[in-house]
Amino acid sequence: MKKIEFLLYRYKQWITKQTAYFMKQYIFVPAACIFSLSAAPQLSIQSGATLYLGGNAQIVLQDINLVNDGSITVAANGRFTFKGSANSSISGSQQPAFKELEIAKTGSNKLILQRAIDVNGKIVFTSGLIDLNNNNINLGNTAFLENENENSRVTGSNGGQLIYSTTLNAPALANPANLGAIISSSQNLGAVTIRRGQQSQGNGFGGGNSILRYYDIIPANNGSLNATLRFIYLDAELNGLTESSLALWRSPNNSSWSNLGFTTRDATLNWVEKNSIPELYRFTLSTPGNALPVHFILFNAQCRNGQTILTWKTAQETNSARFDIESSVDGLNWQVTGSLPASGNSTTEKTYSFIITAANDQFYRIAETGIDGRKTYSSILKSSCEKRDELTAWPNPVHDDLTVKITTATTSLSELRLYDTKGSLVIIKQMNILAGQNLVYINLNSYAAGIYSLHAIWGNGKTRNISIIKQ
Repeated sequence: MKKIEFLLYRYKQWITKQTAYFMKQYIFVPAACIFSLSAAPQLSIQSGATLYLGGNAQIVLQDINLVNDGSITVAANGRFTFKGSANSSISGSQQPAFKELEIAKTGSNKLILQRAIDVNGKIVFTSGLIDLNNNNINLGNTAFLENENENSRVTGSNGGQLIYSTTLNAPALANPANLGAIISSSQNLGAVTIRRGQQSQGNGFGGGNSILRYYDIIPANNGSLNATLRFIYLDAELNGLTESSLALWRSPNNSSWSNLGFTTRDATLNWVEKNSIPELYRFTLSTPGNALPVHFILFNAQCRNGQTILTWKTAQETNSARFDIESSVDGLNWQVTGSLPASGNSTTEKTYSFIITAANDQFYRIAETGIDGRKTYSSILKSSCEKRDELTAWPNPVHDDLTVKITTATTSLSELRLYDTKGSLVIIKQMNILAGQNLVYINLNSYAAGIYSLHAIWGNGKTRNISIIKQ
């Protein structure tokens, strides 16, 4: 042990003069040792090197960046602490795995992530901020947040998420990983992935805003849950919204939103609660007059008894005036076939139908016109009277909205599941589809680039897998 302590002492003397490098093969920081670095511009673990923290050893980085091109192995309660009065960062080609990560910066100084990290113990908030900077913190199924508060918290205005996986069977006031989404339900939700982001949410047309926090709650079993969600937030995340007017909003596609209102709320303790929630998707907090929504969530065309029947659904509407049904023989030149009045202002899902007294193979789209004259269009759908079951998805590669087209001969419950490369379920979407052609929308804007697998079940047993490239 004396030899190790001497080597560490000599090593600390050396790094006061230049960048700190863990080179060659192996550096061991023994249990109960506090190894503080303050003079070097960065601690760099080079390719092929391993930094090992034994027991409850602690490395304190005082205004120092961590660059990991090698590997970090942490035993027991080994901790990395980022301190100081300037911003620091974590970067490198290899994803570091921390047991305990502490932020102890003065004032509003930050630890800025330049890459994704893993934490399998806990994140301790003493002072200062952790900026996700469009990177994820993977908490696995064991890590949690400790003492997150107004002055020491996670931020991420340009993206990134905290991700945690667990199993919830009839949860009662469960707060997985202390992320602040408190869930109760009498049902077995099965495997659940919870993603917390810190961005303001808007609708698919660039309008609306929310507090600087949202949750994606993705259970394996996502129907008839009768769940209660208590959404916890910080005053620093209010984003200019009136706290006493906050309500819970939900989106099945991260683009169109429904105002669920609230059952109870407490502006002093900073939470909004809503019960009797049948399904869990993305949630945020906003105010009733702050229009997040108007978006099509389903568009269907089918042939029946010599007629073409068009059906579409909206998640909610704000200042909508009418729907114009437009048709085209070539998909380029459009004419108005008919019109229906819209709901004006609605916070619940609305279904509309329009009958064309001829069965044909034309192109159709729905144009929603607002009170201000602005038009919003659905995707284009080509009516077909052929009886077949098929599924396609586009665009692929996709950046924001993925359109899934399901053609079926029967009305049935459909389920779309999206898995990442690790096999983790990241999105589940259930919807009753009608006989004919159906367009269903999935927003992937907040998900990391990579290859995903889309698994679809529809038509009482039809299945298909499609590989989706997210850019």
